Amino acid sequence: MKLARTYLLLAIIATLFNIAVQDLFTRAYAGPYHLLLAVGAGTGAGLLLKYMLDKRYIFRFRADSLGHDSRVFLLYATAGVATTVIFWSFEFGFNYLFDSREARYAGAALGLGIGYLCKYQLDKRYVFRPAAA
Repeated sequence: MKLARTYLLLAIIATLFNIAVQDLFTRAYAGPYHLLLAVGAGTGAGLLLKYMLDKRYIFRFRADSLGHDSRVFLLYATAGVATTVIFWSFEFGFNYLFDSREARYAGAALGLGIGYLCKYQLDKRYVFRPAAA
């Protein structure tokens, strides 16, 4: 139960960070593709933060080298592709349906929540699995 609470707290932190980066980006840039670029920037920032938090506080992962850490991060990011589709579908769907920043961020939060539930299972099974003996 403690792990679930910790994961929830870290997911909330990463979600708020993702949305904050998006919001800052849209305030700083209003040119072509501003929304797509903002969502991309938030997704990238959230991915990096969530990886650092998950590997330390959830999976207690310690890489053997920078190369090992890079390979695990690449696997982590790859496992996140499907969950990113979930997240973006909710965010852009809410934006399309309700046409407001607040609704878009609510969709982002909902999509990230659903995505993180799926992502934990993928990470546990395929990314941070114990090394074979």
